[in-house]
Amino acid sequence: MPEALPDGVCPPWALRGYAVLADGERGAVVDPEGRIVWLCAPRWHSEAVFSSLIGGSGYFAVEPVDRWRVWGGYYEDGTLIRVSRWLTRDAVIECRDALAMPTSPGRLVLLRRMRVEEGEARLRLTLDARPGFGAERMRHPRLEGEVWTAEGRGLRLRLLGAHRSTWGPEAPLRGEFVLHRGEEHDIVLELGTTQDAPLLHPRELWEATERAWKQAVPDCSDLAAPRDARHAYAVLRGLTSAAGGMVAAATTSLPERANTGRSYDYRFAWLRDQCYAGLAVAAHGPHDLLDSAVRFTAERVLDDGERVHPAYTVDGGPVPDERSLPLPGYPGGSDRIGNQAAAQFQLDTFGEALQLFAAAARHDRLTREAERAARVAVDAVERNWQRPDAGLWELEERWWTHSRLSVVCGLRRIAEVFPGGAGRRCSEIADVVYAETRRRCLRGDGRWRRAADDDGPEAALLVPLARGVPSADDPSNAITRAFIEEQLAEDGYLYRFDHPGSPLGEVEGAFLLCGFTMALATDHLGGRAGALRWFERTRAACGPSGLFAEEYDVRQRQLRGNLPQAFVHALLLECAVRLKDASSPSP
Repeated sequence: MPEALPDGVCPPWALRGYAVLADGERGAVVDPEGRIVWLCAPRWHSEAVFSSLIGGSGYFAVEPVDRWRVWGGYYEDGTLIRVSRWLTRDAVIECRDALAMPTSPGRLVLLRRMRVEEGEARLRLTLDARPGFGAERMRHPRLEGEVWTAEGRGLRLRLLGAHRSTWGPEAPLRGEFVLHRGEEHDIVLELGTTQDAPLLHPRELWEATERAWKQAVPDCSDLAAPRDARHAYAVLRGLTSAAGGMVAAATTSLPERANTGRSYDYRFAWLRDQCYAGLAVAAHGPHDLLDSAVRFTAERVLDDGERVHPAYTVDGGPVPDERSLPLPGYPGGSDRIGNQAAAQFQLDTFGEALQLFAAAARHDRLTREAERAARVAVDAVERNWQRPDAGLWELEERWWTHSRLSVVCGLRRIAEVFPGGAGRRCSEIADVVYAETRRRCLRGDGRWRRAADDDGPEAALLVPLARGVPSADDPSNAITRAFIEEQLAEDGYLYRFDHPGSPLGEVEGAFLLCGFTMALATDHLGGRAGALRWFERTRAACGPSGLFAEEYDVRQRQLRGNLPQAFVHALLLECAVRLKDASSPSP
């Protein structure tokens, strides 16, 4: 089994082996050995304290001394409470991990509870906290009673449960302890920017965290794949801040394809992704995550109007420019932080926002602020719909068909909400946009082009199709869906678009958002059996932890890109809602 490297870096694993803890304000990545190898503090977009995942220094481990062991693990149902499990020659050991909830932006609490199920186990504890993406160690470690404290780069650290360990100024904290069958040992790590933090009581923290998860994740027993649906809810909740923003993923720089430069920072809130999640939740019911999505999206539209950015920090701040760190990166990836896509113009963002506001109105959850934001979004569409934009895939600016059909869908949905003249205006704008889009982007044989200047297949077109634009009886739907399946499907998985001169799967992996969207579109057109096949095939493309990345390497059966990818979990949830009764007709 791999050993921790001498400079405080843990060896990398295939992405499918990792799990993630999250509390809405930040996330921790757990490797198969139970080590915390990625954690930014105190927020998602803060500097990392543990950055071994991308080749930096710093990790937190409590593991058996016996190296002759096998590992496993699981999430407790409907939570992001993770249980790592080891079987050694002499013992069966479990480590229960969570980021404590309820939480606050300035303070994170990581809970670890070790328990021996069988035999006797000697456990080794290592805490190598390196703030600034591994740039420096925590300073002035000292033991105060049973609590270790240290400081570094504006952070204050406290650690309970390791008072028999040693911690030198130029070395990590290290210690060992023995547990017998049935014994438990709690370790609590706190990192924050405040000095007046409450006492650390493990039992109370665990009980509060368990209550918070029970309240956050609704019962999904009537949906298709109930356990996966609950897990999707838990992931979306774990990625959503109290400020309302939902990060696209917990990580940065995990490669979509090895050594191609396609490694990005996803620790920010994309409005489109936020709307996808809100629409998925709205399909199930008026849950809190719908309100969060509506509030965050409305605030951004009201603040920035037609200059709204595709992405923000989870508290609504600007996304920093891209820059590199002096780290090796995950194998095949890079060490990139920040994201240039936040400066793009993406027309479909307005369409998705309008669809979200309309869905909220159907549940009587459209706030006054969101209604004002909807009117701003309508104005923005009217003034900008003819502008080339970067599109769903954030490519070069072109006249993308998907973007126009998405705003048509949003305008038509919000027209049903607005009374009188306001509703008629939305319908009229939608008709104008749709007519011009048909003229420029619909081929003579009834198939939608990828863009006004591109006849190629495009899986993004399935998104508006699944939402009802064009209408279900329009022949172009079936023609376009069949062409996308013929050109972009392989072995039951779907790719975004083709790369001329290269076979599917060579340039990039299957795109899991597209597989779930194909399920929704197929069902919308009356193909329930086919929709279920797409749903089942796509939801199998996760790691042992049940987490999805953005892409899936079909041949190697490996995850590709940052994880967990929020919009993939959102579309799984929506599929679980729409396909909940396999015997019912398609809506």
